[in-house]
Amino acid sequence: MNPLAALVAPLLLLPAAIAPEESSGVADPIAMESAGLAGDLPGAEAEWPQADAGPLLSIVGAVGRDVARQVSIEQRLIIRIAPQAPSPQQRATILSDLPRKSASPKVEERSMGKCVPVAGIAGVQIAPQNRLLLFMRDTRVVSAALDKGCTARDFYSGFYVARTADGQMCSGRDKLQSRNGANCKLGKLKQLVQTGN
Repeated sequence: MNPLAALVAPLLLLPAAIAPEESSGVADPIAMESAGLAGDLPGAEAEWPQADAGPLLSIVGAVGRDVARQVSIEQRLIIRIAPQAPSPQQRATILSDLPRKSASPKVEERSMGKCVPVAGIAGVQIAPQNRLLLFMRDTRVVSAALDKGCTARDFYSGFYVARTADGQMCSGRDKLQSRNGANCKLGKLKQLVQTGN
């Protein structure tokens, strides 16, 4: 169908839709308004234009009584881009470039205070025996025990802690919340010190 004909065809049907039907017996509100009989209709209002205002306004008056509503739909899309797994050739190259150590350094836990400054924590890593390793900005490593009902694996991607007035994270007082939703009370804090090779 021709695009012009598709546009004009509905307009040709408008005079037939607007013309009052003689056989229906239903009064036309626009015609009654122009005749001054608008007060006889229930809910009639004088805010719509008179019929002598023009044919276009009478069409708007007949159709315009419907309430127009607007719906706005918004959508947000988050895309996660995962790193590509290395090929077997790349993996062999990476492994051959790693330095080889004979044994890992030995460390021991030493007592420390009950609190650490939250601003001084540079990173976190899970450790065996249900502990978290806190890497401090002053190059200390602090081991933080968790309650018996908690697992350190829940904290693989970090944690949240509520801000306190003193800016410290203290054992027995503060709760850690993992990024997946687990809540855990902070246990004893110990400083890890290297004792030898």
